[in-house]
Amino acid sequence: MLIAFRAENVRSFRDEMELSMLATSRAEQRVVREVDWREAGRPLKVLPVAGVFGANASGKSNVLKAMDDMQTYVVQSFRRGSPTGGLPRWPFRLDSAVAELPSRYEIDLVLDGVRHEYGFVLDDERILEEWALHYPRGRASVLFRREGDAIEVGSTARVLTRAVTTLLRPNALFLSTAASANHPLLLPLYGWFHRNLLLAEASSRSIRQAFTAKLLDDPIARERILMLLRAADLGVTDARVHELDAAARDRLERAARIIAGEEEKRDGADSDPLPVFGEMDVSLMHRGAGGEVELDPAEESFGTLVWLGLVGPVIDALAEGTVFLADELDASLHPALVAQIVRLFQEARTNPHRAQLIFNTHDTTILGDSGEDRLMGRDQVWFTEKLHDGSTRLYPLTDLDPRKHEAVGRRYLAGRYGALPILSHGQFDRIGELIGSDA
Repeated sequence: MLIAFRAENVRSFRDEMELSMLATSRAEQRVVREVDWREAGRPLKVLPVAGVFGANASGKSNVLKAMDDMQTYVVQSFRRGSPTGGLPRWPFRLDSAVAELPSRYEIDLVLDGVRHEYGFVLDDERILEEWALHYPRGRASVLFRREGDAIEVGSTARVLTRAVTTLLRPNALFLSTAASANHPLLLPLYGWFHRNLLLAEASSRSIRQAFTAKLLDDPIARERILMLLRAADLGVTDARVHELDAAARDRLERAARIIAGEEEKRDGADSDPLPVFGEMDVSLMHRGAGGEVELDPAEESFGTLVWLGLVGPVIDALAEGTVFLADELDASLHPALVAQIVRLFQEARTNPHRAQLIFNTHDTTILGDSGEDRLMGRDQVWFTEKLHDGSTRLYPLTDLDPRKHEAVGRRYLAGRYGALPILSHGQFDRIGELIGSDA
């Protein structure tokens, strides 16, 4: 499970930001997951869900994009890089002096009962630092540490590690390079990135819809998907995958590989076309006055298609116990549906494999207005706020010392926690006057 993520000089984060999934004393005990780890000799208490709230353009999406960036570097830096190609990078660009400084990514997680720490520092040209530590017996043990081209490794598998260094490029991560050589000590850590921190955002909706369609081939996944489609009160009774030609079948398979982290999403004229749900010859059956009616994707409501693009990845995350990132979870969805997705991850009964959901939203109904109707614990709520220099500050609700039965949703909308837009009512009024004068 993910314990914490940190980044610095990444996208709108000028200074270090940290998102922690550790439960605090204010946690709702019913949602806390106990994870056995060998370091402490006692269970670690981790949260299954974190939600980020804030104004438009305050940096909510950048919390998730920074995590997705880290995943992309690990999975793709060796496979897709070239010796002289430098590195794609997204530093804080509103200060030219800061934009020239390196960017930093770090993550803490528990993998097979052992705590791992992994991170790296990079600029536009090369990896400056990289490190991986684990705690198999309660004390830090170095898997590897990198300073530029110099690699320090632990006592095991040194011969294989030396072989990896011969493949290493300045613009490729050592972890990514070692995975290509099947390094036995580092493959589990690389494999975690391969299956986690994949971002569901608007641009990936068609891929996710096609992924859901692909899951309909599996009887167990099909039953679960249909349950979510029917439970959403969309009028959907069934889903039908028609006979596909070879090209459509290939695109469905590619959607599955992209969502599973087995293939990167490539853009450009030389890349394969991305899967488009409308071309998949998949249709939903709806309840009608005279029985079931089959509708083409073009006839479906936008909200139905949004839900279709979520249910497949959600089912997959819950089944595999992975970390699912959802940008604008409330987009085109009723608040009741958003709440149900959150509840699927919160409840141990529906989330037995300890999957985690990290999302952002404007839907304040999730926050609740009392301890009784609160879906998320106080330590599961985070805010983003844009500072005067245009950078983002990420902070937890617990920093503001909320009471147990505090009306969090109402107090947030009242501006008690910050993270709200500061609107210029005068400017809006002036625009109205100008439009009126044109009439």
